[in-house]
Amino acid sequence: MNKRMFLVAVLLTVLINKGDSLYCYRCNSNQPGCGTPLNWLWYWGETCPEYDDKCIKIIERKGAETMITRDCLSSVRSFRKDIPADRYEGCRPAAKDVQLGHYVNNSIWQLDIHRDYYDEVTWCFCYFDHRCNNADSITVSTVLLLLGIIIQQFATQNVF
Repeated sequence: MNKRMFLVAVLLTVLINKGDSLYCYRCNSNQPGCGTPLNWLWYWGETCPEYDDKCIKIIERKGAETMITRDCLSSVRSFRKDIPADRYEGCRPAAKDVQLGHYVNNSIWQLDIHRDYYDEVTWCFCYFDHRCNNADSITVSTVLLLLGIIIQQFATQNVF
């Protein structure tokens, strides 16, 4: 009896599909196909680490140079301090932190401690659109459904 219950538990664990996760494109425009427009054949999207995550697109411009970064908000939250307070769907300019890098050796301008290299930084948040990003619903695999029916039949016939 215990072996059968263990087998059922293992099968349930293996056969339940992943659900309730947000898929985001995770790349930057230095990688081929990640600029404008995005080549979705190369980047199918990856699941975000947190359940209540948002997908972001950061557009940084300096003159004719444009850098586009696509990722999950939770992945960049630890090192980006210019995240706007308003994180609803849509685009908005980056927040300014005047104390950023205040107590650091500021003589090495290449480090961009104050994050002021780019003239314009725009954050775009999305969590409603398909692959900009889409949340799958919880789905049950066909094998799991058939297994449940078979177990129900055996349980009602007292075969276990």
